[in-house]
Amino acid sequence: MLKWGAMKSKSSAKMGKLKIKRAYDPPSVDDGVRILVDGLWPRGKTKEEMQLDLWLKSVAPSLDLRKWFSHDPEKWAEFQRKYLSELEANREELNPIVDALKMGAVTLVYGARDQEHNNALCLKQFLERYYHLKSN
Repeated sequence: MLKWGAMKSKSSAKMGKLKIKRAYDPPSVDDGVRILVDGLWPRGKTKEEMQLDLWLKSVAPSLDLRKWFSHDPEKWAEFQRKYLSELEANREELNPIVDALKMGAVTLVYGARDQEHNNALCLKQFLERYYHLKSN
C-alpha cells in the first residue's frame, strides 16, 4: 500500500477531472488536455493518431525502475512504492499536469497493455490524493 500520509496536500479548488487512457484507444473530445506520461513513444502510433498536447517524459518511471518492473503484476506493490519515491523527489515535474488541471480535464496517456498495473494509474492516484481530486 502506498504511504500518502507524509505528503503535504494541496487544495483542489476548481481543478478539472483527471483520467487515464491507453495510447491505443481513440482520443475523444472529453479527454481535455492529453499528456503522454511514458518514457517511450507507444509503438506503431503516429503524432497525428495520438493527438497529444504534451509528452511529459520527466514524470515517467526511471529507466532502471521501468526495466526492473517489466510490467510484472507480482512486482506491482514494490513498483508503486519506488515510483512514489521518484514522484516525491521530483514533484516540480508535475506542475504542467497541475496547471492543465486548473484549466479543465486532463487525460494521462500511457502505452502499457495492462490497465491495472501501469505508471499512469499510479501517477493518477498520487495526484488525486495529493491534490484531493475527484475520481472519474
